Amino acid sequence: MPDHRAYNIPVKGGVLSLGPAPLIMGILNVTPDSFSDGGKFSSPEGALKQARAMLEQGADIIDIGGQSTRPGADEISTEEELSRVIPVIERLITSGIKVPISIDTFKAEVAEQAIKAGAQIVNDVSGLQREPEIARVAARFETPLIAMHWDKNRDKDKDLIAEIKRFFTKTISIADMAGVSKKSLILDPGFGFAKTFSENYLLLNRIAELHELGFPLLIGTSRKSMLGKLLNIEPKERVAATVATSIIAYQSGAHIFRVHDVAPNLQALRVAMATSYGAREAE
Repeated sequence: MPDHRAYNIPVKGGVLSLGPAPLIMGILNVTPDSFSDGGKFSSPEGALKQARAMLEQGADIIDIGGQSTRPGADEISTEEELSRVIPVIERLITSGIKVPISIDTFKAEVAEQAIKAGAQIVNDVSGLQREPEIARVAARFETPLIAMHWDKNRDKDKDLIAEIKRFFTKTISIADMAGVSKKSLILDPGFGFAKTFSENYLLLNRIAELHELGFPLLIGTSRKSMLGKLLNIEPKERVAATVATSIIAYQSGAHIFRVHDVAPNLQALRVAMATSYGAREAE
């Protein structure tokens, strides 16, 4: 039986209830150079169309990012990042999108402006350790905060899971000192970020050990190179492989799944949930 610990994450207008029922975070990249869908949804109207498509498929959160974090991607200015994400957030809000919108950024200024535009969750790939001010922004606006493991300087001779825990201990401390409620923090172990091919699979096998930290877990394996290198297939062909990783992570107690392909992941996760916790016929 999976160990799905229950968490209630306060979010503007409601609560994200985390437990046996998996939540899907739909990826909405508004970048020209993301590894899988760069340039496809850069305009506010194109982004809105994609957001609606993901919502129809069952997405619970829409995650908007304006800075590509693929290997080798150039870092853009704060102004350029804002010019990409703010019009999209505003368009989604004015169109009546009801699910929480997450801003995927490691810059405190972008996080603050995105929240003011309507974003309700901050998703920081640097684990709060590039710009700790981002934690103070989240605390001030009382938004949930997702912190990802990305440690380029970790000791590669030490156990990966131990190093992730060490990194997150610092992340948790930064959040606590900034005034972030413990009920508002979500951890992402960072598949594909400063990890070797084999380390990604070691992490997938040992995700359950991260429950010791006492926070809900978000998993982001969607279409990543760990799948392409294993199967020798292009990003758009990695849907089934992504679904497999989602199920493995779910069985290890993960709560939120950040994916490009909402429907297949959600359908598979619901089967896994029914198998573990009991089935009920769809109405």
